[in-house]
Amino acid sequence: MKKITLILAVALLPLAGFSQSIFDKYEDMDKVGAVIVNKGMIDLLTTIGSLDNDEDAKDFVEMAQGIKGIKVFITEDKGIADDMSKTVKKYLKSSSLEELMRVKDKDVNVKFYIKNGKNKDHVTELLMFVSGMKNMDVDVHGRKFETVLVSMTGDIDLNKIGALTKKMNLPHELNGAEKHN
Repeated sequence: MKKITLILAVALLPLAGFSQSIFDKYEDMDKVGAVIVNKGMIDLLTTIGSLDNDEDAKDFVEMAQGIKGIKVFITEDKGIADDMSKTVKKYLKSSSLEELMRVKDKDVNVKFYIKNGKNKDHVTELLMFVSGMKNMDVDVHGRKFETVLVSMTGDIDLNKIGALTKKMNLPHELNGAEKHN
């Protein structure tokens, strides 16, 4: 009986402790740019930011303290972009994410999804998927990106994200995040 319990514990361990993401397959692909920010780096940034007397820095620190990780994947390859789209659709079917909002402008589609948290102002996951950018006038170091996928996990306060996007002059679509529910 001890042997069976030990085998079950070892078999279930990956499900309990490791936060392997369905999107991690893009991390090592040649035609995908990836930025992965883990909790340790976020903690370091919040420690540095908390030493600053700047009010915006303090707002960022308060928001970032609850974040466990941020993953950003960018590609200009149409085949990988199509695979990302299929993977996002598969993930949405198997997760409890709900659509927060979507924006369509010409060929570009921006979709935000959230997983509810401890109350209506907090979420445990924020997913943004941008597709159809290839024909836009967005040129970064000679590259024209097709698709961007951003996943943020932790205890995320939507009010603070909305307030920060206003202060940082980020796309106005993000300002709607604070108006959830």
